[in-house]
Amino acid sequence: MKWALLSDIHANIQALDACADHAQRQGAQRWAVLGDMVGYGGDPLPVVERVMQWHGEGACVLQGNHDAMAVTPPQAEGSLGAMTAAWTYQQLPPHCRRFLAHLPLSQRFEHMLMVHASAHHPKEWRYVDNERAARQCLDAASQGDSSTHVFVGHVHEQTLYYQGSGQSLMPFTPTAGVPVPLPRHRSWVATVGSVGQPRDGDPRAMYALYDDTAGRLTFHRVPYDHTAAAAAIRKAGLPEYFAARLEEGR
Repeated sequence: MKWALLSDIHANIQALDACADHAQRQGAQRWAVLGDMVGYGGDPLPVVERVMQWHGEGACVLQGNHDAMAVTPPQAEGSLGAMTAAWTYQQLPPHCRRFLAHLPLSQRFEHMLMVHASAHHPKEWRYVDNERAARQCLDAASQGDSSTHVFVGHVHEQTLYYQGSGQSLMPFTPTAGVPVPLPRHRSWVATVGSVGQPRDGDPRAMYALYDDTAGRLTFHRVPYDHTAAAAAIRKAGLPEYFAARLEEGR
């Protein structure tokens, strides 16, 4: 089974379309959306409607922190994400908000766990962005299973943390398009990156494809029309910063 793993779309329909088309050409058979469908971008409704369609067809869809904020916008604008939460709330009809509100924070499929943030207290939206955080995430997810595979979003970067000879996890930065062999009997944590808002200086969209039959994980970078995505943000009257960062991959 080939899983297309997409996260942090952030209301960027152009990036989502590009990644979906690419994944289909790679033979993706099942979809997992690891949260943050909305926030920052200018097209929350088309993105949510697309993901709702996939969900109806059997996709795994999780709630992210920006999805939760869009359902119940913060009263105070204490973060960049909070700046768009109230606007996003107004763009989504009630049935879309209900969909986001009732999504799970994590979902397990045999040896695999999908989660938006860390499996270690997922409601706290912790970042898996270093070896210690990855260890905590894996320990919380494994529950004594020595072959747990954890897929995470939230951090907007693509990294694989794998079990070395000791207890510590080792970080590995993948090369786009190059399959990484991952024996099923080993435990690891993978952050799949951001479809709609990469932050590593490369504006190309991110997603990952996991072939659980062959035991291979491939991280992909996909060019898309980020100019059109930025234009949608400007047209919506959202902060210019949100548009500029798409063009710079920041």
